[in-house]
Parts: sequence; structure tokens; C-alpha cells
Amino acid sequence: MIVVDTSVWVDATRRRNGTSQRTLQALIDADEVALALPVRLELLAGLRKQDRAAFVRALSSLPVLVPSEDTWRRIEGWIPAAADKGHRFSVTDLLIAGLTAEIGGLVWSRDADFVRMEGLNLVGCYSPK
Repeated sequence: MIVVDTSVWVDATRRRNGTSQRTLQALIDADEVALALPVRLELLAGLRKQDRAAFVRALSSLPVLVPSEDTWRRIEGWIPAAADKGHRFSVTDLLIAGLTAEIGGLVWSRDADFVRMEGLNLVGCYSPK
């Protein structure tokens, strides 16, 4: 399962028929995409009023990953371990990574922070072919 970060969704919608859009659509068609709740909320926050209903309909078929107490405990454990190695991450990115790790998935992002998380063995990253 691929958890697609906000950066990829934005790229895919801005560059119609671009590589991100084509790859994303193929993954959605193959039922390989999950939507982390923080990403859904970021996307929803960036929409114009007239686009919201279509957005909700379009993404309604995707499974939404919601943080649990276990998610929070996992990322709370990651923070000191990462900080001890000189890394700091936003809570949003940690939530996305934590939700992805819980399902054994991969994060697809254009944000280099996830590559750093992968280097710390917190989460795996998806790289389109």
C-alpha cells in the first residue's frame, strides 16, 4: 500500500498528464493508495469552496488511515531517537510516517524529510519507476 503525501497530490493536480498524475492514477486504479488523515485534511484546507464536494466524492473510495493511541506512542518513541541523531520532523510528517508504518506501506512524497526518515528505518519510501 502506498500512502501518498500532500506534495504528490498537489503536483499531480497541477501537472495534468504529468508523471505524478499518471502514476498516481495507475496506483489508485490498482487499489494501492491509502490516504493518511493528515493529508486529507491538508488537501481539504487548500480547496476552494466550489471544489470541496467534488474532492470528497473523488477520494471517498480511498481507505483513510486514522491515528490511534498506538500511532501516537510510536511517533513519540521516534522523536528522541531521531533527535539524538540530529533529525527533527514536523508532527504532520511523523503522523503520516507512523500511519504508513502501521500498515507496512510506503510513503510517496516529494518532501526530503521522508527520505531522512527512511534512513533512520522509520518508514520506507516509494519511488515511481
